[in-house]
Amino acid sequence: MEPHAAVATVIDFAKSAKLIGAGLAAMGMIGAGVGLGVLFGSYLQAAIRNPAGAASQQTMLFLGMALTETMGLFAFVVSLIILFGS
Repeated sequence: MEPHAAVATVIDFAKSAKLIGAGLAAMGMIGAGVGLGVLFGSYLQAAIRNPAGAASQQTMLFLGMALTETMGLFAFVVSLIILFGS
């Protein structure tokens, strides 16, 4: 029997927990993508129904887009902090 065959593999639980936590934190970016799709889809439907009112809602569209994208960036930064933080 080889000496290496009897040695059990040691699982690094801290590293595993970091990877799982970073993956779960990165799932927040999925919500940002879905939110942007819903936001622009709703704006497009409203603009098609009422083209005269579309221009007045464009500012709110971009504000909503910025806030939704910020949540995705927060999720990305948190996952990087989990992965590469001490």
